[in-house]
Amino acid sequence: MDEYTPALAIAVAAELAGMHPQTLRQYDRLGLVSPTRTSGRSRRYCMRDVMQLREIAALSAQGLNLEGIKRILDLENRVSELSSRVHELEAALADELLSRPGRRVFAAGSAGEVISLKAGTRTERADQVVVWRPFTRRDNQLPR
Repeated sequence: MDEYTPALAIAVAAELAGMHPQTLRQYDRLGLVSPTRTSGRSRRYCMRDVMQLREIAALSAQGLNLEGIKRILDLENRVSELSSRVHELEAALADELLSRPGRRVFAAGSAGEVISLKAGTRTERADQVVVWRPFTRRDNQLPR
């Protein structure tokens, strides 16, 4: 179950949001929070709806009217959608750049030299183990 799973009845959502159920019905009519509906037409709220109801209460307490709150919520939702789209496009661009034929990647070798690699390949890792033993303070010799 995630924050978008519609599992809460109106009474539970109202209690979690600290509001009266009639207030939630009014917000639904105004389009501030739109819960999903069951086949019997009862409202089902998700935790994201409850968080949005709390945000509405906070904005209302700051003196904003419901029309102003609706505008703010619409803009916040639009910013979230656009941000998600930007991340999708960045990932698609990165995938495209890596999959181009003939694309070359460079890495540093163990001695600091430049190694040319084909796209999608990795350098071989060394399988050596290095053990570190501290010097003793008294005689600057390795402990036995």
